[in-house]
Amino acid sequence: MLFLTTFFVLSALWPSALSVTRYSIEEEMERGSVVANLATDLGLEPGGLAQREVKLDIFHNKKYLDVNKKTGELYIVEKMDRENLCLAKTTCFLKLDVIIESPLRIFNIELGITDINDNAPHFRRDRVELDVSESATPGERFSLPNGVDPDVGKNTIKTYKLSVSEHFTIEIQTGSDGTQYVDLVLTKSLDREEKAVHNLILTAVDGGVPVRSGTANIIVRVQDTNDNAPQFDRQTYTINMTENSPIGSLVMKLNATDLDEGLHSEIVYSFTLYTSEKTQDIFALHPNTGELTVKGTIDYEDMKLYEMHIEATDKGTHPLLGQCKVVVHVTDMNDNYPEITIQSVKNTVDENIPVGSVIALVGVSDRDTGDNGNVSLSIHQHMPFILNKSSDRPLHYKLIVSEPLDRESVPEYDIILIVRDAGTPPLSDNETITVHLLDVNDNVPQFPLSFYTIRVEENNAPGALISSLSAFDPDLHENQYLVYFILEREIANTSMSMLFSINPENGNLYALKTFDYEIEKEFLFHIEARDSGSPPLSSNVTVHIIIVDQNDNAPVIVSPWRAHGSVVEEKIPRSTDKGSLVSKVIALDTDSVHNSRITYQFLQVTDATLFSLDQYNGEIRTMRMFSYRDPRHQRLVVVAKDNGQPALSATVTIKLSTVETAVKAYSDMTEVPLEYDIFSDLNLYLVIGLGSVSFLLLITILVTIVIKCQKPKPSKAAPPCRNSVISEGNSTIADSTLVSNDAYWYSMFLAETRKGKMVVRQPVPKGSRYIVSSLPRGTGLTDTSGSAASTLQVRV
Repeated sequence: MLFLTTFFVLSALWPSALSVTRYSIEEEMERGSVVANLATDLGLEPGGLAQREVKLDIFHNKKYLDVNKKTGELYIVEKMDRENLCLAKTTCFLKLDVIIESPLRIFNIELGITDINDNAPHFRRDRVELDVSESATPGERFSLPNGVDPDVGKNTIKTYKLSVSEHFTIEIQTGSDGTQYVDLVLTKSLDREEKAVHNLILTAVDGGVPVRSGTANIIVRVQDTNDNAPQFDRQTYTINMTENSPIGSLVMKLNATDLDEGLHSEIVYSFTLYTSEKTQDIFALHPNTGELTVKGTIDYEDMKLYEMHIEATDKGTHPLLGQCKVVVHVTDMNDNYPEITIQSVKNTVDENIPVGSVIALVGVSDRDTGDNGNVSLSIHQHMPFILNKSSDRPLHYKLIVSEPLDRESVPEYDIILIVRDAGTPPLSDNETITVHLLDVNDNVPQFPLSFYTIRVEENNAPGALISSLSAFDPDLHENQYLVYFILEREIANTSMSMLFSINPENGNLYALKTFDYEIEKEFLFHIEARDSGSPPLSSNVTVHIIIVDQNDNAPVIVSPWRAHGSVVEEKIPRSTDKGSLVSKVIALDTDSVHNSRITYQFLQVTDATLFSLDQYNGEIRTMRMFSYRDPRHQRLVVVAKDNGQPALSATVTIKLSTVETAVKAYSDMTEVPLEYDIFSDLNLYLVIGLGSVSFLLLITILVTIVIKCQKPKPSKAAPPCRNSVISEGNSTIADSTLVSNDAYWYSMFLAETRKGKMVVRQPVPKGSRYIVSSLPRGTGLTDTSGSAASTLQVRV
């Protein structure tokens, strides 16, 4: 809403008169809001302002108003905040001069800015802490900070409110200038022990629409006063004490409580004047802890009852106190203790001392009479000792060994002898006899295990530590000093001491040579541990050394055989079918099973689409038939790789040549295994029997071969091939004949030598087929091949 008031004040003389125009607007009006039509109010034509220059003063370096020269309207250029323009003034006016040229005229304008409720009340301190004594009386006042509201009139602070409290309220007072002051008034007495801190909220509320408010936290800390006296939980304490209680014994601990805090709760204990001096000589009272202890000798015959009056006083400025009474009843007792006398004792004995040996002579006594002087002697707990009462001296005992002793189980005994009388209550005393056992060499050395399995990798360094075998002997000194030996044993005429060495002092086992898994796979021997006692005792343990294989042997290609660094040459017909066996690579590895697993793969191949290689058995087969475009010569490089880490390998180069016609393979040199064995006279008859059977089988084979050799031969024969045989019937390569002669001989050599036989390689004249026959032992036989030009005679 815009409130406008216009006043015209004209002087009596028009030429010199100045007019004053007053307007009233609310603060914070938006930019562009029209205040009034200045042209109309000043009696000017609105259209005439456009030709005349109109100026307005600038207030606080800002231009808040301007005149629309077309309409003559006075409008707002910048928002006006009454609190910033007029600070805390109740009324706020802006005085401006309007200057119009041609002709020159000056008008005075007063713009009144009215307040709106755009500011909430607030406190300069949002947290107020007050310390109020709990002894404060109701009605006592405490000043609180005033709230502040920049607004004026009805929009300023109108009242204050306090959060609900049963102990406090507020009173508002108005000063001569209209300022309101707030006092916190105590309405109910405070008790710190009931509630030490009161949290209040003071709220200032203005009278604007809508209502705005601000809050402050009032923290009231209740200060303690000494208004609580110390109190005991009981007025009278009754205690039973036996006579002759040790000095310093605790009778009881008094505990008085004070609900105050600080010095007001600190308590000092003391005897009152009603406590006799004699009683104070017998008992002591600690002033700070309240502990009541024995200070003198309590004697039932002297006094049967003690009465003490005790007070507890706090440390307040005006100290308060509480009182109680302690009554001590003295109980009569058997106050003479029995005594033990050690007459003789052996404190050190051998652990193998015989059962029944006397360790000590002990006597007992008691100055009391009657039941109080009747004493008995016993051992505190079960031990391998007993007490025998002397028949001629009733109060004397013998301490005797009752069970075998073992120093390794118990090295010493603390024998507690207890003497007790028959009084009420009974009195007792004790005496300790310490018996040390001397060691005897009665324990053999012991190994943790009875069998040791030790794994040693081959190619180890000579002198390397392979294990440590330590035995334990529970004896002492020289009886537990152990010496280690390797029990001599020969393996293949080699002493164990040549292979292994053991440190006699600590049992470290060393290898004296480098082991090769392919030669030596395991060793079994015994190690003895012997102590230095007299006589010495010993024990031994079995040691199993397992040599662990390393991949230190590369594969050896045995088929196809070739001289070192040479190339294997093979010939195959160009009409070979798809899937036909071309060659087979065989490699051997002398390492263990895991490391000797061999796989095959092509390293180089002239035409990868022509041949395939089985990675497990090394067979090379054709993947398709040869075409006229394929070169006559094919070069294959095969690598045989083992399964070790790192893997080792060997390679073979095979040069394949293709021929146009069928080729019959002949061997330039055929090796026939001849075997002989040396037989004794005992099994001669068995050999003759086996030879006869073998002879019949051989005749049958020879007849079959002769029949096959009489078949017509092809008119043309290809040059002989050293390493392969070409099938005669269909000009294809037979799988059973594509193993080279050298590979065959190598495998035969391995098989036969493992049986203890000797293999002899002999050449066969050219033109004969390759024949291998099993010959009977101990006979001389003639083996004739299909060709009459070749005759093989074998005599064993």
